[in-house]
Amino acid sequence: MRKTPPNRDVQREAREWRRESERWTQERHIEKGYRIKWGYVSIAYLVEFMVIGASLWGAWLFAGVYSDGDSQAFYFMLLAPLVYAAVELCRVPLGILARTQRSYFIRMLAIVGIVFAAGVTTKSVSQLGEMMFHPRLMDAAKAKTALKDAQADRGTIDNRIAAADARVAQYTTELDQIEKRAAENASQLAGLPAQRCERVYGTNSKGQRYSNMKCVTDPRTATLNASVAKAGSDRGAVTKMLEEARKARADLDRGAAERKVADAEQAYRNSVNRSQLHSFTAMVYGVDPIDVSEAQVHAFLRIFVFVPALCAAFASTILALCAVSVRKTFMDEDDLGATVDPAATPYMLDSITDALRQEMALSQPRGVPDEPAVAPPVPATAAATATAPVTVAPGGAVIPIDRRGPAQAASAGGGA
Repeated sequence: MRKTPPNRDVQREAREWRRESERWTQERHIEKGYRIKWGYVSIAYLVEFMVIGASLWGAWLFAGVYSDGDSQAFYFMLLAPLVYAAVELCRVPLGILARTQRSYFIRMLAIVGIVFAAGVTTKSVSQLGEMMFHPRLMDAAKAKTALKDAQADRGTIDNRIAAADARVAQYTTELDQIEKRAAENASQLAGLPAQRCERVYGTNSKGQRYSNMKCVTDPRTATLNASVAKAGSDRGAVTKMLEEARKARADLDRGAAERKVADAEQAYRNSVNRSQLHSFTAMVYGVDPIDVSEAQVHAFLRIFVFVPALCAAFASTILALCAVSVRKTFMDEDDLGATVDPAATPYMLDSITDALRQEMALSQPRGVPDEPAVAPPVPATAAATATAPVTVAPGGAVIPIDRRGPAQAASAGGGA
């Protein structure tokens, strides 16, 4: 609580100053013919700055993701968003100009500028909307690709199993043939006569006698030994290929393929359930989210991206347009908001005449004989027509209360 009483003079001066300021502001608005509600304009600018800030931040992140570490490409990708932000900043002033300019040509130019700036804003905001849905859509796309691969793998499992069985049978047959050929060569080699050895006597070039042991082998032995060696090498190669074919055949399991498809379907369903766009599209078309087609998703994406972008583009502009109150003319301004009905004119004239008579009677000096109080003459046109309220000045001049012309008064009376 205050310890000292308030200074009434200071409060009175402050109140008078406030009234004078409001009066001056009102007169200025009347002279200009319009009034701007700056609170609404401030909100419109706040919306503009939020859109510009979000667009620039989104462009920065977009450039960081898709520039692939190239700093020059990164800054190149930021030039256009800066120009777009400058264009977006013009929408609110253009909206105010469209309301305050008296030239229709300038108004049309301002409206065209608003449409162009709104187009730029729609592009920026739609890019932000697409970036909002992009991660979930990419996860869903990857999961769907994995599901298609699993389904294709399951669809060809029978053919691949048959091919693997054929390879195993082929290598088994080749191995059996090699084993059979090797056994035949071994039996033939075993059936050949043993090596014959005999002593050979003779005399050398020096006339000395010598005696050596000479062994004679069957000529077929070398051929059979080569066939046996080749059969062994072929057996090793075919055995290795047979093991690989059997391993590949073991990996081909119908149950495993079915389980892989089931896992891929579950992963795709989880990705779709995490995607808000798939959920809304499925709700609109009345199908399961996993059964939504790519065309349906992208059709709904256009609605979810472009419609909010258009709303964001025109919201602040519409607010700026509504923040301007236009007054038609200076004389149409009526602070009190009251009008005089022409039908009440005779009653007003009678009351004014009685008041003048009483005032003239009171102002009559003493000692002077009373004279009949006669009202000053009223022009015949004003008294006869009685289409507009009038008042009579002390000097006898008639001052009309309604300053409109006869045609305007007649139209107002007809409207009433």
